[in-house]
Amino acid sequence: MANFTRYFQYRKQLKKQLPQLIEKWEKVIGVKCNDWGVKQMKTKWGACNTDDKRIWLNLELAKKPILCLEYILVHELVHLHERNHNDRFIALMDKFMPKWRLHRDELNSLPIVHNDWGY
Repeated sequence: MANFTRYFQYRKQLKKQLPQLIEKWEKVIGVKCNDWGVKQMKTKWGACNTDDKRIWLNLELAKKPILCLEYILVHELVHLHERNHNDRFIALMDKFMPKWRLHRDELNSLPIVHNDWGY
C-alpha cells in the first residue's frame, strides 16, 4: 500500500510542477504543446508525438533533480521543431539549454526506477 500511495504522491508532485515549467519552456523554445501527461515508462524518460504535439514524461522524473526534469521537458519540446536526433536537433538543444549534456549525463547515471523493497 505504501508504494501505491507514493505513486500518487509522485504523480501529484509532477502534475503540480509541470504546468509552470511547460509554460516557461514553451516561451523560450517558441512552441506550443497541445497536451502532456505523466506515466510510468520502463525504458524512456519521455516521449513526443509530434503530429498531435503531445508529450509524455516518465513518472520517475519526480524522484530526480529538477534540472533533469527540465532537460527531458526541453528535449521533448525541441522535438516539436525537429522530429529526429540530428544536427539540427542538437543545435536547438545547444541554443535553448546550453548545459543539456551535463543534465543528460547526470540523469543517465541514475537508475530509471529505484525499487524500495523495505529491507
